[in-house]
Amino acid sequence: MFQPLPFSIGLRYLRAKRRNGFISFISMASILGIIIGVIALITTIAVMSGFQQELRDRILGMVAHATVSGLDGPLQDWPRAVELAGQDPRVLGAAPYVETESLVQGLNRRGAIIRGVLPELEPRVSELGEKMVQGSLADLKPGGYGIVLGRELSLMLGAGVGDAVNVYISESTVTPLGAMPRARRFTVVGIFEAGAQEYDLGMALVHLQDAQKLGRMGEGVTGVRLKLNDLWQAWPVARDLSDRLDGAYRVRDWTRDHANFFRALKMEKTVMFILLSLVIAIAAFNLVSSLVMLVQDKQSDIAILRTLGLSPGGVMRVFVVQGLVIGVVGIAIGVAGGVLLASNLSHVVRFIEGLVGAELMPSDVYYISGVPTLVDPMDVLSVAGVAFVLCLLATLYPAWRASRTDPATALRYE
Repeated sequence: MFQPLPFSIGLRYLRAKRRNGFISFISMASILGIIIGVIALITTIAVMSGFQQELRDRILGMVAHATVSGLDGPLQDWPRAVELAGQDPRVLGAAPYVETESLVQGLNRRGAIIRGVLPELEPRVSELGEKMVQGSLADLKPGGYGIVLGRELSLMLGAGVGDAVNVYISESTVTPLGAMPRARRFTVVGIFEAGAQEYDLGMALVHLQDAQKLGRMGEGVTGVRLKLNDLWQAWPVARDLSDRLDGAYRVRDWTRDHANFFRALKMEKTVMFILLSLVIAIAAFNLVSSLVMLVQDKQSDIAILRTLGLSPGGVMRVFVVQGLVIGVVGIAIGVAGGVLLASNLSHVVRFIEGLVGAELMPSDVYYISGVPTLVDPMDVLSVAGVAFVLCLLATLYPAWRASRTDPATALRYE
């Protein structure tokens, strides 16, 4: 795009001492503004990406990447479904589950989802075993009617390990006294903490066979849960599995189960990107000011270059080069500073906590303590690209104004 002569003149103007020191000050302010804007944008996007990944990992640690369940009732042929899923190289693990809504009663009452699992297969599809704070999944024995509660749920019920709780489900049993809700007494054998209130306060685990008996499902299950190599392939993998089974099945994946939540996170990230891009835009306006003042200061030089044969397009490229070099220097320093700050933000937060003597995100208040960050190269490139485009746009008007300089008028009083 640039010819050697306009490029060399533009670089020479950058190195030359200027008669008007205010122009140099405005140029340095433009670079500093671009640096601050790029650092702020990269750091903010990295923090939001880190929180998004942390929340996704916590949620997917409790739910499967995909599920295949019965359409009109329990899934009876689940052993074959687990076997077929194991033959797919895209599937890391498969396990059956039973899930039903219930009312759990200890010292207090609380609604919760009862999930029946097989302790030996559950680690293939979730991280429940790693979330246990008391007891273990192995303590769930068939026929033992043991139950594992979420930490918040156990506090709400006032029930700890060894205590008994009553579980009521919506299906009723007809008795001489009328329809009675189906109920069973369970003994608390463990407590887990997933770090997400949806599960810590609203979920309890029992053995698969106990859940089948409670729901009178026979040998059937609600469905089969899948864990995949690539979580973004959840929908096609689950659909392929359902196509290989006889009959009609309902297929769901993690993006549909939590679509609104992740859509909100993505929207928030996009809005923050747009808002913080305004910081770079403000710095670009400073760049416009400095270039306009520079063009005014270099009127005679521009006129001489025009009389020597430099075209208006060449004059325009001189100042585009100068503005882009200022912008690129600011972007480069900003990208380096932003990546460095985002990568070490947790250390910075701990240092600030040490200075003020208090936790900024205490673990007893927030489910996520600390500041998780994720520096995505595509996000960094997006920030650098937006900053470069804004700097390029900022140079166009001053460069166009320089190209419109009339040599005769500019040299009239020289």
